[in-house]
Amino acid sequence: MEGSNPNPVASDALEKKHALMLERLENLRQARKTGSGSEAAPSFESVASFLSRFSDAKRSIDAELFRLRALDPSAKPDVKPQLEALSVMIADLERLVAENSYFLPSYDVRSSLKSISDLKESLDGLSAKLVPRKKFSFKNKPLKKPQPVLSKEKVEFRVLDEEKSDLGGVRESPGFRSKKGNVLVKQFRVSEEGEGDFSLIDLDSCEVYLKGRFRALFVHRIKNCRIFVGPVLGSVLIEDVEGCLFMLASHQIRIHQAKMTDFYLRVRSRPIIEDCSVVRFAPYQLVYEGIEKELQESGLGEETENWSNVDDFRWLRAVQSPNWCVLPQEERIGVVEISDKREQCQDNYFVSS
Repeated sequence: MEGSNPNPVASDALEKKHALMLERLENLRQARKTGSGSEAAPSFESVASFLSRFSDAKRSIDAELFRLRALDPSAKPDVKPQLEALSVMIADLERLVAENSYFLPSYDVRSSLKSISDLKESLDGLSAKLVPRKKFSFKNKPLKKPQPVLSKEKVEFRVLDEEKSDLGGVRESPGFRSKKGNVLVKQFRVSEEGEGDFSLIDLDSCEVYLKGRFRALFVHRIKNCRIFVGPVLGSVLIEDVEGCLFMLASHQIRIHQAKMTDFYLRVRSRPIIEDCSVVRFAPYQLVYEGIEKELQESGLGEETENWSNVDDFRWLRAVQSPNWCVLPQEERIGVVEISDKREQCQDNYFVSS
């Protein structure tokens, strides 16, 4: 799984770079289709040329990895420049695949990406062996700089490796956890900043209604659930879900390992999916008393149509990813009204801790 960049500026740059890459690949594909440009060569010749270049580059990297493995770590060799050079070589190899994926057979693309993944893993292992991390020692640490206050129009996207590791265990944030067959309702307080983070973890066959504004939503290990959520000021991170329905409004949404799940979204940026299959997308249609004002105050008042502009980070080809599609109109559930959903401590309802 690709790591997320903890720097929001770098994250924006990565997204723009990805979009430009797709545009470039589509232009190349169109040039090839019309017989213009240098890409008009027969496809079998282009494939053969790519495979030859890829194999030569991979052999060079393997040879350098082999040479560095033979070094004695106890001698403390200065190998950082060589390791950095290897990292650049692997990145160049990955770029070669991306730039040629528009005409390559699916098998060759996936095989090449698997080889690159193995090379990265080998490089990481070698780096850990030859350049071990320093042992912990007590030192005076500089005071942390205060974090900048974000405006409503510029909310930080916190989809980080740190967040993903948090989801691996039990986060300290409030949330619904380890429920089966329940209706779960949470009403967030009305405030200018909204409430903090909220988590949905290990839920099965539940209905969840989250009303009001809050900063971030983390979803992990959810099965056969229906999730309806008001405005999220920051980001939504979803991981390991199956057979669910999500209705979400957020500035940024990232989805990992989702299967057979429908997403009804209003989102400021393009939704990102990774390692997903049979996921479908439609526009946000949640209604409850006060939601229009909450959406406006959260910078989500306008429909951007980004719900249908999905980026599949596991699909490099310029053609449509087979892992997602637009939900057919006749199969959509329509407007969902949840004004009558209230937090209760009786019957089948639960209040967040």
